[in-house]
Amino acid sequence: MKKKCCMPDNDRGSGEQGPVSLACHWASATETDTVIIPGGRPVLGTSRPKIADDGEELRKWSQLKPFRLGISAVTNDQFSSFIQATGYKTDAERFGWSFVFWSDVPSTISLTRAVAELEWWRRVEGANWRDINGPGTASNIWHSDHPVVHVSWNDALAFADWCGGRLPMEAEWEHAARGGLGDIAYPWGEREPDDHNFLPCNIWQGQFPEHNTGADGYLTTAPAVSFSPNGYGLYNVAGNVWEWTADHFRIPSLKKEVQKRLKASRGYRVAKGGSFLCHRSYCWRYRIAARSSNSPDSSTSHMGFRVAFDITSQPEHDMS
Repeated sequence: MKKKCCMPDNDRGSGEQGPVSLACHWASATETDTVIIPGGRPVLGTSRPKIADDGEELRKWSQLKPFRLGISAVTNDQFSSFIQATGYKTDAERFGWSFVFWSDVPSTISLTRAVAELEWWRRVEGANWRDINGPGTASNIWHSDHPVVHVSWNDALAFADWCGGRLPMEAEWEHAARGGLGDIAYPWGEREPDDHNFLPCNIWQGQFPEHNTGADGYLTTAPAVSFSPNGYGLYNVAGNVWEWTADHFRIPSLKKEVQKRLKASRGYRVAKGGSFLCHRSYCWRYRIAARSSNSPDSSTSHMGFRVAFDITSQPEHDMS
């Protein structure tokens, strides 16, 4: 079994929240912000699972209808529009803290709390989607075109509801990420990224968690629209930030260890795509079939989301 993924559970114990109904809804996105993903019977999972106890094996799924999906994860600028229009408070803001990777914590912040078994994650008071690494850090690292982070599943759902969309199902996410290429490992095909010469996405290069060489050009997030898109025109479905999906995390397994894990993570939601902190030596979950999960009120500096839209009418307004 692969090591525990680098995604801490905040254990806030607040429970799952339902959809947030807001008075002002953003209109559906235009073609410049989304692409139509064709319908069909999706490949869900893979015939060559790498982390079997995560439920990566092939699973049956019914026919999918065509839908629209954001070409990228939601950006800081887009999320800022939502906040300004609604006054919404994210879970990280309401609780007063979120998780930051150890090497990104500013030297001015002296007291943080490590996470058991994931000691490279630090609980930082005042970290949120604006102040990504802690109080006063927005002016240094906040970029309008980078994906918003420190957003919980509850926050992502609230944004999607506001803009007239929804979070994609896991089957939709995988179907879209494959770009029409079937049971492939990555959005570009089968070739494995390395630390030096083949750098098709924003993941970790070097020795995790001590040293990231940044060979791909980024030590943390990259712009939401960066690197080459897949066959459907989607950017960064591998690496950059984890993306929340609508689905509960389930694994079809009778193993006692897996069942115990599922019981401990009841109510968790599926996250897909990996992040800038993934590396084959530790968290080999930037593959399309790979899966992770977290509680719906958890937030970290490497978790974001993209929005799906049902095709019911012609879009009228953009997502800015």
